[in-house]
Amino acid sequence: MTAGRDHSEDKSPLVHRRTLLAAGAALPVLATATPASAATSVVVEPSNVQQTILGFGGMNHTVWINDLTAAQRDTAFGNGAGQLGFTVLRIPVHEDRANWSREVATARRAVELGAKVIASPWNPPASMTETFSGGKRLRYASYGAYAQHLNDFVAFMAGNGVNLYGISVQNEPDYAHEWTAWTSSEIVRFLRENAGAINTRVIAPESFQYRKNLSDPILNDPAALANVDIIGAHLYGTQPADFPYPLFRQKGAGKELWMTEVYHPNSSDSADLWPQALDVGEHIHRALVDGRFQTYVWWYIRRSYGPMREDGQISKRGANMAHFARWVRPGYSRITATANPQANVYISAFKSGARIVIVAINKNTSPVDHVFTIRDTGSATASTWLTNAGANLAHYNNFTISGGTFNAQLPARSIRTFVLN
Repeated sequence: MTAGRDHSEDKSPLVHRRTLLAAGAALPVLATATPASAATSVVVEPSNVQQTILGFGGMNHTVWINDLTAAQRDTAFGNGAGQLGFTVLRIPVHEDRANWSREVATARRAVELGAKVIASPWNPPASMTETFSGGKRLRYASYGAYAQHLNDFVAFMAGNGVNLYGISVQNEPDYAHEWTAWTSSEIVRFLRENAGAINTRVIAPESFQYRKNLSDPILNDPAALANVDIIGAHLYGTQPADFPYPLFRQKGAGKELWMTEVYHPNSSDSADLWPQALDVGEHIHRALVDGRFQTYVWWYIRRSYGPMREDGQISKRGANMAHFARWVRPGYSRITATANPQANVYISAFKSGARIVIVAINKNTSPVDHVFTIRDTGSATASTWLTNAGANLAHYNNFTISGGTFNAQLPARSIRTFVLN
């Protein structure tokens, strides 16, 4: 992502291309439900554990937009009423070291509130790059110096109270119109020969569209794979059919799978447009369930199309994110659930100990009824929260579960989170 690419007021061809790519993954929300004469069954299986969830979050880039205010940091990374509950902050590794200190305040507060901080570079220092075919790349003779540059940033942040969880080799090396490009062979070479010297987790390749031809070579090279900790990807225009990654499941044991940047479905609409904001809830569902990602990280945290409006308040898109982020905390496990019990309804489930969290999205124009069965569960208490056209993360109701089964109605065009204890 670059400074102007996400702005609706920026009319460059690059903006249009990214906007179209992002919109390409959008699915229609103006769906109509068939009136249900009987409730549809949803089965949740706590013993059938899938991936560990590591967090939800967004990007702060203080050179391109103003830093979050103190209050906005708490809104983003706090976990109370009116807050997003984010547990991941992504920041840039500026090529100019004079800008490094600009990212400290928000990163430090995010850490204080329990978030992980990751960093991605757009460019190495200019002295390390060269032009080729009209583009820019890291000089092969500078690979070692570049690894040291990344290590210096890790040390700088640690000296300012922020122990980075991970650092990327390069942001979007395959969409490098305005920054440094890398081929898959160059990434593999750097991982093999230099990444082992980096003093935190290494993230690669951060393809802009989860293109497997950039990550397959890493997974297929044992030496490169040994020096990467997180396979990172962006989902701009990536179709849900391309979310699954069988090769990662085959060869990625011990590695993490992160979705490190997206905005969805576009950067032109207001984040409060309803019911279109439900696209975000569905996109998160598909990333976690179909893609088995362990994180979901938005582009700018505060933006007209982002989770936080420019006035610092949570948007409708942000509320969709918070339905996951506030209750599906780092370390929770995704568990099997009936993911698509009927058209335009999406169910995902998670657990931590005896607590079970269910996030249910209904994109239909009518309410839908479901019988939820939680296997191997007896009695429990449940609290639920709702976002629809008239409410944001509003407490909906409390009830008691008997025999592991309960009936619930999902209001029309809504997202509802159930927390079972």
